[in-house]
Amino acid sequence: MAGGRLLRGLALAMVVALLAAASAVVAAASHPSCPATPPDAGTTLQVSHAFGPCSPLGNDAAAAPSWAGFLSEQTSRDASRLLYLDSLAVAGRAYAPIASGRQLLQTPTYVVRARLGTPPQQLLLAVDTSNDAAWIPCSGCAGCPTVTPFNPAASTSYRAVPCGSPACAWASNPSCSLNTKSCGFSLTYADSSLEAALSQDSLTVANNVVKSYTFGCLQKATGTAAPPQGLLGLGRGPLSFLSQTKNMYEGTFSYCLPSFKSLNFSGTLRLGRKGQPLRIKTTPLLANPHRSSLYYVGMTGIRVGKKVVPIPPSALAFNPATGAGTVLDSGTMFTQLVAPAYAAVRDEVRHRIRGAPVSSLGGFDTCYNTTVKWPPVTFMFTGIQVTLPEENLVIHSTYGTTSCLAMAAAPDGVNTVLNVIASMQQQNHRVLFDVPNGRVGFAREQCTAA
Repeated sequence: MAGGRLLRGLALAMVVALLAAASAVVAAASHPSCPATPPDAGTTLQVSHAFGPCSPLGNDAAAAPSWAGFLSEQTSRDASRLLYLDSLAVAGRAYAPIASGRQLLQTPTYVVRARLGTPPQQLLLAVDTSNDAAWIPCSGCAGCPTVTPFNPAASTSYRAVPCGSPACAWASNPSCSLNTKSCGFSLTYADSSLEAALSQDSLTVANNVVKSYTFGCLQKATGTAAPPQGLLGLGRGPLSFLSQTKNMYEGTFSYCLPSFKSLNFSGTLRLGRKGQPLRIKTTPLLANPHRSSLYYVGMTGIRVGKKVVPIPPSALAFNPATGAGTVLDSGTMFTQLVAPAYAAVRDEVRHRIRGAPVSSLGGFDTCYNTTVKWPPVTFMFTGIQVTLPEENLVIHSTYGTTSCLAMAAAPDGVNTVLNVIASMQQQNHRVLFDVPNGRVGFAREQCTAA
């Protein structure tokens, strides 16, 4: 059980894209069209979209070959992400989906900057609300991707976690080195086997230092699924960032996610209670004891225009035993709905846009090659309603000639039980996660820099 949390954490670290060298931050920010990178300050970290024009991952990661190619690649990434989230959600399902190396080694949706060690070594970390763990390739790692690793020998505050410590019990297949008396662990995933040392060091985020931060220091990898750099798990498991900083940030954070078209680090990740919005609409956070890391909320319906579309109650119902329900996820780009829910939304949208021929593009089945008036879509949660403006609902081509409904059903052949409210539908909202009070909040906030 507890060891499974770390196994699931690493699996997701490999399914989610993890990062190029931290030097790419400088390269992207120095591009003539990119503004200077804003500094992190206080308890607020700047957030960048991994596919934006000033992505810290560099131009190759930020640019798709075409708009249609970008949509196709991203919907393929989302399909892999949905498979993994579904494997987390279903009680007793202890596997992660197998995908090609191309699918496993994708880039994350959003990244922040952090520093690890003394003196601090700069890292980029993927922001992941559905993950518990922290994973960082360390120098000397045999078979790890050739990026700038963390060098434990250069940090005076680094220490290996000793055998017998509580954190060691949370690891997958833990082992104890007779020579060093330190905790190690190993696991296999897809075509890869990984060996790591459970480690602790000082992690600096914005102006705060988290001492004795526990993470997996990768030492050996075979196969193609090793993560190239860092992950910031914002789930609720024992090794998540949220759990390790509960005395500092009180289990509370919020973010405002910028559009993928945004320049540089224009979004923010705000840690702790200080500075959170006082006037914000909230809905209860639901607890799934089998999969505590996922942020479930109660979605009661979806409205298109003024009409509540006919969705079978079972398609939205929260069921901890099966994992069914609705989750908020920062790592999926476009909202994925179970088939009956998506069909009801799609059909009503098409009904309201009459007279224009419908086409498909890049995994989206409701596209128009002419200017149309899109109806608003409202997610109805327990106690609140969140109406999406067109920028959160529709994705437009570069020249504005084609537009598509930015939602999808589960991929063919996938019997998923999850509705995933994804990052595009959360963009330019302040989304508050208040774990101690069991609530999630939404408030409009413009954080996309044009």
